[in-house]
Amino acid sequence: MNSKKTIKLLFTSTLLLSSLFVNAQDWPDLNRYKAENSLLKSPVNGEKRVVFMGNSITEAWKNSSPEFFTNNPYICRGISGQTTPQMLVRFRQDVISLQPKVVVILAGTNDIAGNTGTSTLEMIQDNLASMAELANANGIRVVLSSVLPVLDYPWKKGLEPAEKIITLNAWINTYCEKKGFIYLDYFTPMANEKHGMKAELTNDGVHCTAAGYAVMEPLAQKAIKLALKHKPRK
Repeated sequence: MNSKKTIKLLFTSTLLLSSLFVNAQDWPDLNRYKAENSLLKSPVNGEKRVVFMGNSITEAWKNSSPEFFTNNPYICRGISGQTTPQMLVRFRQDVISLQPKVVVILAGTNDIAGNTGTSTLEMIQDNLASMAELANANGIRVVLSSVLPVLDYPWKKGLEPAEKIITLNAWINTYCEKKGFIYLDYFTPMANEKHGMKAELTNDGVHCTAAGYAVMEPLAQKAIKLALKHKPRK
């Protein structure tokens, strides 16, 4: 191989490695909504902007029911596969900087699935509390959603998540009562007798079909209205 080809190969390899390094460093996926955020204008007078922060369930919601977002001042900031530590890192960029009146947080199931490594329930609770308290400190009303029912994760079977989800949801409910935040209970109307998701609401036991989102939407809107009416405790 001549020297020119060697230099070209080394240059190409360096660019590739550099690209991989940069992509690997964006662990919370801050680039996912960076462009959309930059184009978003400040809320107009009277606008009751709401940001939905979450994972694939939130991200797919906009695709399944776009009118839910276009007909309301709702902004979707869900990213598939994300866990609570990733959401916490991007919380300022994807929630606080958008100046919403309310944030609806739906998170925790991917932590239980171990998407970014093993997480204890206490670790999940700490991250949820940090997001909620960041929002509250910035004058944003908080809606904390229950984790949706799951009997088993198709991508990581055998974890038996149902009881962990029930325990986490009980903590979220108690925490909301203590802080004056709004607890949004999706679990109860969506769970079957085995504490998995009702078959008619899902296609894989984890993610929602249109029927699943049809159950969630009025519950979310009721919770948002409550959040706008009630001030959290100090």
